[in-house]
Formats: sequence, C-alpha cells, structure tokens
Amino acid sequence: MSTIQIDRLLDTVVKQDASDLHLTVGRKPTLRLNGKLRNLDTKVLNSDDCVALMKSITPERNQQELQEMGGTDFGFAYGEAARFRVSVFRQRGDLALVLRLIPNEFLTFDQIGLPPICKDLIRRPRGLFVVTGPTGSGKTTSLATMIDYINNNHDRHIVTVEDPIEYYHQHKQSVVNQREVGADVPTFAEALRRVLRSGPDVILVGEMRDLETIEAAIRAAETGHLVFGTLHTTGAAGTINRIIDAFPTNQQAQVRVQLSSSLVAVLSQVLLARDDKPGRVASYEFLVVTPAISNLIRENKTFRIDSAIQTGRKFGMQLLDDNLFGLFEKGLISAEEMVDKARDPGEITNRVHRAGKTVGRPELDNPTEAS
Repeated sequence: MSTIQIDRLLDTVVKQDASDLHLTVGRKPTLRLNGKLRNLDTKVLNSDDCVALMKSITPERNQQELQEMGGTDFGFAYGEAARFRVSVFRQRGDLALVLRLIPNEFLTFDQIGLPPICKDLIRRPRGLFVVTGPTGSGKTTSLATMIDYINNNHDRHIVTVEDPIEYYHQHKQSVVNQREVGADVPTFAEALRRVLRSGPDVILVGEMRDLETIEAAIRAAETGHLVFGTLHTTGAAGTINRIIDAFPTNQQAQVRVQLSSSLVAVLSQVLLARDDKPGRVASYEFLVVTPAISNLIRENKTFRIDSAIQTGRKFGMQLLDDNLFGLFEKGLISAEEMVDKARDPGEITNRVHRAGKTVGRPELDNPTEAS
C-alpha cells in the first residue's frame, strides 16, 4: 500500500492555485478550485493516512491541543512557495484536515478591487476600520493588502494579533510586529490589553470574537490608534448592530456614542466565481462614517444606513447588491452567482428581468409561482 506524501499534495495545491486542500477519511484528497471541490487522482484516505499526514506537519504543541480539545489551528511556511493555514479536527472518531493556501505575494488595491478611498482612510491616525464577510470571503487578503500599503508608504509601528499568523510582513517603512494567539499570547483580549503599552500606531485584531476583544478594540481606536478588526457579519448596518448587540443592554447607549465617534469605515465583502474566465472576483459593500452616519449610529437609527450609503456615493460608498449588479453587467459573474450572494435576492432578480435578461433557475424567473 503506497503512502500519500504531504509534499506532493502541497505541490499540487500551489501549482493549481487551489484555495484549500481537504483531507478526510473515506474520500480522496480534495482541492477547492475557484470555489468548487475537485478530487485528486490518488487513493481514498483511511484512518492511518490522515494520522500520518497530520503528524507530518503539526507542531508538538498543536498535537497536544488536538488530544485535549479535539481540534487545533496553526500556520506553516511551505518553503519559498507559500504558507498554509491548517485546521485539524476530530470527526466520527477520525481526523480531518483543511489546509488553506496563503499566497506569498501581497496583492495591490487594484488587483483585488478595493475601493480607492480606502487609501485615504487608512492614513487616518485613529479610528476603527472593520472588514466583514463570511468565512473564505477574502477578509484576510484585504487586510494584508491594507497593512502592506501602510508598511510601504508610511512610517508606523504596526502590531497584528492573529490566530494563526497568515501573511508574513517584512519591515519596510514601518516596523511590523506580529503576535500569534496561542504561541505568543494566550488570547486576543490579553494581547489587546498589553498592546497599548508597546506604543503602536496601527493595530490589527484578527478576530473580534468576544465582548472583551470588541471592547478593547473600540477603546484602542478611541485612544488614538488606527485599529483594523474582522467580524463574520454581512452588510455594513448589520455589522454595526452586531457590535452593539455584543454588549449588555445597559451599556448599549454608551457604545453607540463610542462607535459613532470612533468607527471610520465598514468594508463588507463576498467572493464569487468568475463567469468570464477561471478564478474568483470580490464584491464589496462599503460604508464610510460621515457626520450624518455618525448621527444615525448615535441615535440608534441603523435601519437608515442603507439609504445613506446609496446617497453617499461621492464619498466612495456602495451597497453590496449595487456592486454585484455592476459586476454582472460587465459579464464578470453569472446571474445565478449574483442572486446567491445578494442581500436581497428577490429585488436583484427583478433588476435582472428589468434589464431584459433571465436568471438560469426557473424558480427565480417566476417568483410569482413560488409564492
């Protein structure tokens, strides 16, 4: 029986530019290519294969965590070619691994289609800049691009707190210190408690996953630091509500006031399969906090934010569905992909019909029949 070598699998991921490699018992190693799963032409993995593959890449500390907690995450460099972020977990008594490819090159604003106004916003000396979207929507890549832009163009002390570290930043014009949760510091909240003593200008919080971390991020933004954070929310208004709802009811009015003065922008993104060529394209919703939007946050009128984004085009703002429709009109994405990722699928389907086109799924083309 031949053993499967991890190096050959990783080579394939890098060569084919897959985003993920899935290893689980009872299935051949599987790549995720342009959002779709593809089996590799090797043997079906058994229990021993998965254990051997896990041991060949997992540090001792993480093997210990896997034993105790049933799961672990870490990152590692694969020679000069790339880095991988790895999640190992138990399922049905066996091991499964998911390896996410982290490219070595940083992309530019133009390459990933970030709104140009981001460059002006990230020059600000203070404030909270939140990047949101579902898992695998490219949040990490967008943040890495912004941090790299600051690193190339401004002299700042940048401290990142990540779990695990994904993109490695060299010192350029800025000094960049990257702290890994679990290896360099026990938790996000603890890292943020200590970070202010190290004199940072820019702080990246890999995940604002609990109240303590969200609180610390807002405090850091208020005290004169530019703070980047991520949340798994969709839409700008939803993100603001999610931050406020994380707090106990008796603190929410106070948090609204804090957010209204410290929030700089919310960038909400999704990744879509391209229709014109292999690959993926990102679509963005972008909120820039103007004095008018600051008032809406303070007065608990977040339900009016969407219409404020529509009228705020001159500030570089855009709604996700408008941006999606623009990509569709340029022929970059299919109508089906657009409807799947839209915030209001019904309305965007109607827009397709008004443009004299159809969505290639009957139930969407005859919305009246379904109701």
